[in-house]
Amino acid sequence: MKIIQKLSLGIFAVSILISCGKGTKKETESVSSKAQNQPNIVFILSDDQSWTDYSFIGDENIETPRIDQFAKESLTFTRGYVPTPLCSPSLASIITGLYPKDHGVLGNDKVYDRVKGNRKESQKNRAEAYKPVISAFEKQTTLPDMLKEKGYLSFQTGKWWHGNHKIGGFDYGMTHGNPKRGGRHGDFGLTIGRKGLDTINSYVDVALKEKKPFFLWYAPFLPHRPHNPPSRLYEKYKKKTDSEHLAKYWAMIEWFDETCGELFDLIDDKGLTENTLFVYVCDNGWKQDPEKSGYMKVSKRAPYDLGIRTPIMYKWAGKITPKMDTETIVSSIDMIPTVLDILDIEKPENLPGINVLDEKELSERKGFFGEVYAHDFDTIENSMFYNMAIFPPYKIIVPDPVRKKDEVIQLFNIDKDLFEENNLADSNPLKVKELQEKIKNFREK
Repeated sequence: MKIIQKLSLGIFAVSILISCGKGTKKETESVSSKAQNQPNIVFILSDDQSWTDYSFIGDENIETPRIDQFAKESLTFTRGYVPTPLCSPSLASIITGLYPKDHGVLGNDKVYDRVKGNRKESQKNRAEAYKPVISAFEKQTTLPDMLKEKGYLSFQTGKWWHGNHKIGGFDYGMTHGNPKRGGRHGDFGLTIGRKGLDTINSYVDVALKEKKPFFLWYAPFLPHRPHNPPSRLYEKYKKKTDSEHLAKYWAMIEWFDETCGELFDLIDDKGLTENTLFVYVCDNGWKQDPEKSGYMKVSKRAPYDLGIRTPIMYKWAGKITPKMDTETIVSSIDMIPTVLDILDIEKPENLPGINVLDEKELSERKGFFGEVYAHDFDTIENSMFYNMAIFPPYKIIVPDPVRKKDEVIQLFNIDKDLFEENNLADSNPLKVKELQEKIKNFREK
């Protein structure tokens, strides 16, 4: 309950005007002037971490000093969301700005024949089944594609599910994506952070040498399993809990925090901080099971906020005024529209997100949607688990009548019931009907 109390009181002082974005003539001129000095763009993506698991949010066990400082320096939305609670489709939404139903990546794997006792054969089957997914995704327009018109170099590090990094429009990347060489969700990219940031340092030097702005995708395999933190951190957290699994998970989060600090320092040491836009998000939630090395069912792959909620932060020193926003809801689908607006690039009509720096757009947007599909997916019709509509104060979870036929519709007041413990569906039939209609219209677009 301490988390709830801290959120309701506000975490830091709230002040603020946004100094870039649409609106006044002065603001518009500020945006257009960036053509002469375009910011570098850094996306920082946590991997499998609950929205509650930061010390700046109120957790009293985990220490995240570098992210805490970053939050203070950013336009920070504590009520951010991703549209789906699983790595691959969530990351695909971040890089395209689209919902899973529109970019086509519904789960982590396409349905394939898992051969018991024969991992090599299973991997081969997985790779063959996933080929059409990669081919289809290659036709999507990604943020690196959109940035080319402004002369950006794009660099991929960390998690990447969709074949070679070039499939996503990146100029350089760590992921080869070849299944015959272990390619699935990042391969060589998964070493970033866990084994230092030398590759990022080299990439940034390439951009400096070519005198071009850059986009960096920093999606380390952290705090994702394997939960094998440095012993110094594990020993630190063992003193705080009797559960070795919690201690390891908490230590992984601080390890991730340290790598974020290394990244901030790297950018700063090159004199680039003032002209770099940093954006932070987590791909999906995770609630550590204290009894074993795994997650609780209410988090990853689940339609609850422990699966899809995340802080989302925007920092550009001197251009975006820091603010801790504990009320406004935003989504990862807003990240690309926000970047495009800053750079004065026309937003493609098919993008559903908004520019979160535009206070008018932000106030007019009433809600957005969520989707959960099978981990091993086929078609939308054959893989759907849940639809969600998030229109505060209400959030509805609608189970698929075929694959989740034994479950009931759930309606929560997420303004008051942060951990979705009190189902209000039976006592609010009109609200249920209204939100179901919104989902119907969303699915038909």
